[in-house]
Amino acid sequence: MKLLKLMTEEIFQTKQFSYYLCVPMAMKTRLAALIACFFLGMVAPAKAQYATNASRSELGLMVGGTYYLGDVNRFIPYRNTHLAGGLVYRFNLHPRAAIRANFLYGKLSGEDSDSNLEQQTQRNLSFNTTIWELAGGIEFNYFPFQIGNDRYKGTAYMVAEIGLFRMNPKAIGDNGNEVELQPLGTEGQGTSLSDRNPYSLTQLVVPLGVGVKLSIGESASLNFEVGLRKTFTDYIDDIGSDSYVDPDLLAAENGPLAATMSNRTLNNERFGRRGDASTNDWYVFSGAMLTFRLGRPSKCQYRY
Repeated sequence: MKLLKLMTEEIFQTKQFSYYLCVPMAMKTRLAALIACFFLGMVAPAKAQYATNASRSELGLMVGGTYYLGDVNRFIPYRNTHLAGGLVYRFNLHPRAAIRANFLYGKLSGEDSDSNLEQQTQRNLSFNTTIWELAGGIEFNYFPFQIGNDRYKGTAYMVAEIGLFRMNPKAIGDNGNEVELQPLGTEGQGTSLSDRNPYSLTQLVVPLGVGVKLSIGESASLNFEVGLRKTFTDYIDDIGSDSYVDPDLLAAENGPLAATMSNRTLNNERFGRRGDASTNDWYVFSGAMLTFRLGRPSKCQYRY
């Protein structure tokens, strides 16, 4: 509460709020005063920044890498990182807040042969999939930030979004050809062997990230960001069950290729442990973004 009081006093001491002093100070309760301070703290600086109808929008490119965490790669960050890129759009509501949307294209993969665990090496599963992600949410700056403002040229920030991503896990078959795994029902999905339906290739995702941004000249900013992607599926790697289904019964219902791709163990264990059904898969994007302001720059720089 002491910190909140000091922040409130500091806000009212700034010049851009002098015009509004009579309103919150006349309020009868401390709670109402704090609410008013918060509202004015969001609106008044935004008016100062955009009083000249300067563009609030930014459009840019993002480039970096994506990697996966799940049943095939549980513990090692940046293992099998693949080149990724996309587009980002930002609408600045305030020097400390923006609405953001981004499109990301990348690739994820994993191989049991990379593991140091004997049990996992013997399991001998692998996968790869492209990722198409579309998400939007809110970005919060730790310090006030404005492109072209010499006083506020950089800040750390956090971003929280929600969106959708498209996957299509594949693996290399015995004949050397790449095989799509979802239609095979490798864990008996959609058959009498399982109570699960085939999983959807389009899934919900919640990107959560942190980064830093720097103003470059009057019209551009450079961003560096790391973002975790929380998903609600365990099938990015096509592994979502604790155990294998009977390969003979699976071959009878879904065909011999389904049975072959389901169990690829090196020791021919038919009923061992396939995966971990208690956890969902994650993926990560880390990289840089270069954004450009759409329209002319502001002639009225924000002062905090």
